[in-house]
Amino acid sequence: MPVRWEMAIFVVPAVIVTTVIIGIFTLMTVGSGQAAQPKVGLTAEAVLESPSGDPMGTVTFRQASSGVLIMADVKGLAPGGHAFIVHEVGTCSPDFGAAGDHFNPTDAEHGLVHPAWKGESEGGHGGDLPNIYAASDGSARADFFTVGITLDMDLRHSVFDDDGSAIIVHENPDAYGEEESDTGERVACGVIELQ
Repeated sequence: MPVRWEMAIFVVPAVIVTTVIIGIFTLMTVGSGQAAQPKVGLTAEAVLESPSGDPMGTVTFRQASSGVLIMADVKGLAPGGHAFIVHEVGTCSPDFGAAGDHFNPTDAEHGLVHPAWKGESEGGHGGDLPNIYAASDGSARADFFTVGITLDMDLRHSVFDDDGSAIIVHENPDAYGEEESDTGERVACGVIELQ
């Protein structure tokens, strides 16, 4: 059966267009973060110490598909509220000030309660977390979920950037506002380490 040129002229461009569309879709899927999906199940831990080196508990981090579950088990705190914040440098020595400021990879405003909740700006610091509350015996147990950090490497909001990150428990609670409140001394520190 002889090939009809009209059919060949239609089929060849249709195959080329289909191939180009599939290629573009593949590039868009990979380029849109498909390759950068979080590694669900990654875990990290920070062993907390007091300024004098006494053990104060652990903080465990577990990567989920849309954020990180943070589980704190702390002891030796004064009863009441304490700011609980991821800081930008993964060290606690020579003193806890070496952990730097709040982890803030997007240069956002401070706090959990600010105009971002009204859609007026981006969210707070990646390291801003709810306060933890110690019982009369000084123990605190808390679980938080955050999208402000990731355990994956090479992402802007990874706690494993060039200088790592630490978790700090402060003397006083955070007021969650745009202005950083006086949270007092840093009473516990732990370097976040991948497990």
